[in-house]
Amino acid sequence: MTDARKVRDRYTAAFNAHDIDALLRTVSPIGVTVSPEGLSQGHEELASYLEQFWEAFPDVHAVIMESFDVGDVAIDELLMVGTHTGPYMLPDGQVITASGRPISLRCCYICTIENGLIVSLRLYFDQSELRAQLGLPCE
Repeated sequence: MTDARKVRDRYTAAFNAHDIDALLRTVSPIGVTVSPEGLSQGHEELASYLEQFWEAFPDVHAVIMESFDVGDVAIDELLMVGTHTGPYMLPDGQVITASGRPISLRCCYICTIENGLIVSLRLYFDQSELRAQLGLPCE
């Protein structure tokens, strides 16, 4: 198992446990996260984003389908599984109230690791798929 994979697996375990402290120990203090929902840089912004996400989907967890490692890059294809029971903010700032709907969202993470910490985490998913699962019109 590569060092990049060990770090990425610790991140996933902390995400699934909703343990922000353990998760932040896997990310560089200047790490950058990019997703369809926006950009966060540093621990404070990442923690704020994740805490809002966990509020919207309090039972959310990542189910890894495939993992690939190339040097200092760890790549995961996964399902993000949970239930929408809290407010969820869309990238345009619109807040969607709890729908009670389950989600099973196909995602891909690409993480670059330096000195044992994630310095770049890029998350990709189909925003239309998420909107449809939440019962929203697709744009």
